[in-house]
This record gives sequence, C-alpha cells and structure tokens, in this order.
Amino acid sequence: MDNDSDAYREISHAMGSAKVPKKVLRVVTLFQGATDSVVALGLTPVGVVDSWEEKPTYKYLRKALQGVAHVGLETQPNLEAIVSLKPDLIIGTKSRHEKIYHQLSKIAPTVMAENVYDFKTTLDLTAEALNKQEKGKKVWEEFQQRISNFHHDIKKRQANWPLTAAILNIRADHLRLYLNQSFPGVVLKEIGFKFPMPNKNGWGVKLKTKEALPSVDADVFFIILHSNDVAVKQNYDAWRNYPLWKMLKAPKNHQVYEVDNVAWLLSGGILGANHILDQLYQIFQVPKAER
Repeated sequence: MDNDSDAYREISHAMGSAKVPKKVLRVVTLFQGATDSVVALGLTPVGVVDSWEEKPTYKYLRKALQGVAHVGLETQPNLEAIVSLKPDLIIGTKSRHEKIYHQLSKIAPTVMAENVYDFKTTLDLTAEALNKQEKGKKVWEEFQQRISNFHHDIKKRQANWPLTAAILNIRADHLRLYLNQSFPGVVLKEIGFKFPMPNKNGWGVKLKTKEALPSVDADVFFIILHSNDVAVKQNYDAWRNYPLWKMLKAPKNHQVYEVDNVAWLLSGGILGANHILDQLYQIFQVPKAER
C-alpha cells in the first residue's frame, strides 16, 4: 500500500497548502479561469460553475465541457452538488471563495488562486495541482511564441509600437477603464501594450462624467459592450458623440474597435488570452501564426 508521501503532493496556494493526489482524475473548478486552464491542460473537469454570459457554458468551451455537471454560480457554488461529484481536487479563488474554503477542504483537497484575473498564476497553479507542469509550460511557451510573432509583424505596421491601449467597458449608466489588475489588462500588458494612467494600479476606474474623457486618451480603444441591452448601446452613442471623445487620439485616427465580451472580460484563462490575441491579429491585420 502506498504511503501518504507516495500518493500525495503538497501544493502551496493562496490559502496555505493542500495535500493533493499525484494523479487527479476528478477536478471541480469554481471560477472561469480555472475551468479554462484545466481544459487547456487537456483534462475535462467533472464539475464547473455557470458562465457569466452565453449560459450555462461559454461557446468556446462547450465542445470540451459537453455533459459536464454544473455546481451553481461562481459567487455561490452549491456544496451539495460538489459533494455528489466525489472530486479529488477542487480549484477555487481566494477573492471569491475564502469564506467557504474550510467547507470545500472537507469535501476534497482544495487549492486557491489569489484572484480571478492573473491568468498566468491560475495556469501555473492548475498545472501544479494536476501534476501537469510540463504541459503547462508548453501551453505558456506557445502563447509567448504567438506574442513574438505578433510583435515581429506589428512593428512593421505600427512605427510607434508599443501602443497605448484603453480597454473601455460600456455599461448602461457609466464607462469603465480597465487597467493592469484586470484580466484584459494583464493579457494586454503581457502582449506589450501600455495603458493610460500608468501610475495607477488596480482593476481600473469608473468614469461617470464625460469631462473625464482626456484621462483615457490612448493610441487605440478596445470597446467591450457590457451587454446587448439598448441602454448600453445608447450610453455608448452618448459617449462617442461627445465633442471631447472626438478629440482623443484613437477616435481621431480611426483606431476604435469593438471586441468580444467573453474573451476579453469573462474568460479569465489562457485559452481566453489566446482568443484576445486572435482578435488583435485580425484588428491589426497581422498574419496569424498557427496554434
């Protein structure tokens, strides 16, 4: 019979450490980035939380997650549903699940990422917990190679690379600028973009008055419409028709692009980051390398 050290490994994570089986067969993921990462590493989870949009599962993950059980919301997972799946590993995030960590740990070994936006850390933690470090390294290296290809070609087209980018999320009653501690911000920083408000940290800022528009000035605007609601579209029209908007660099140079809400804001993982890069290849007309 295997002793404890033969069958388990000690994994450090945001809530301490956990003894995780060396061979994980049944993993439950409690946030979108973990689900994305597990799929990227070639494993099918036995349980996932509902997606934020395109419910219950994002379209880009539907094929991989066909028939997989759902265990409630990311913000409120159903513990009974998790128990019924008999997992041997649970992957959560401290920013969402700190209060239920001890309950989760009684169900199965549980590892926690610090937050939901740092997709590289999520990938690394997931790869380590699944004992798939080599695969995780390969997935990351492939992403870096695609970034190198992007750099090589965009420098031929954009003399002022690196560009500053404003990631603007249009809500029904305000506008949000996402910065370096948001998922799209972390991805764009990894790709090499700069941001407005370079000395400001955090997920970003809410803009409630159009007089604040000069603070988001950038070479390129990536527009994320929060939903298809009429109120969101009307608000976007109100902002972009405002005289100050038209004086900013991106609108003046016709560098304003609507991008996909799921990939850019909600996916949270390495596959989502690759979808962002796909869209950047398309936007900047860079020949897309195979992946």
